[in-house]
Amino acid sequence: MTAPDRAPPGWFAALPRTRLLAEFSLWSADLAALADDVRRVDPFVDLYHVDVADGRFAPSFLFFPDQVARIRKLTAKPIHVHLMVEDDIVLAQIRQFAEAGADLITVHAENGTVVPAALELIKTLGCKAGIVLRLETPVETLRPHLSAVDFITLLGTAIGVKGQGLSEQACPRLAAAAGLIRAAGRQHAIVLAADGGIRAQTVPQLRAAGAQTVVLGSLAFGDPDLAARIAWLQALPAPGPAA
Repeated sequence: MTAPDRAPPGWFAALPRTRLLAEFSLWSADLAALADDVRRVDPFVDLYHVDVADGRFAPSFLFFPDQVARIRKLTAKPIHVHLMVEDDIVLAQIRQFAEAGADLITVHAENGTVVPAALELIKTLGCKAGIVLRLETPVETLRPHLSAVDFITLLGTAIGVKGQGLSEQACPRLAAAAGLIRAAGRQHAIVLAADGGIRAQTVPQLRAAGAQTVVLGSLAFGDPDLAARIAWLQALPAPGPAA
């Protein structure tokens, strides 16, 4: 199979590290006019976020490889595929989404013993590799994987359900993850993301706690002045040295 188009080589190193990144969740796009919505927001996007759910690991059925392949034809921006699937299909899903054109694939720490093989496979297939923690999973679970990942995402709400408020645990968990990353000397190599409960009032809190990107849903796709919203997001101050 011919290798699919992907984001330009070096896209990960080129991500701005002095401002908050805007990661647009396609779950909040107009799914009946997805191509139009992608074209509308594309100038403001740092990464696209594609949730994949099997109805077992998370209570939803979400995006499919053929949809990602179509999205890939619309944009040169990086596509981040977040796999919310059971252990027995993780490796097959990685292969399918890598073939569809994903640039970054993240798997859940809760997938257990398959995680090391999953991270290795992601990199073998030419993608950046990431790991995600559900809200109830201890942050310390990240420690064995810090040398193998490029991206860490912490969920700030229960998995797979839209419209929830941010957990009060979310910011302390981000700060703890940022501390683990620094202690491993990986602060310049790993991007730390916050996903879930992203609102105008919570984004500054998440940024202060150490988030380097936030997964934007309605805050981006539903904003009548997207240019102003992204300018606001990019102007938020970086976290302090203890964050």
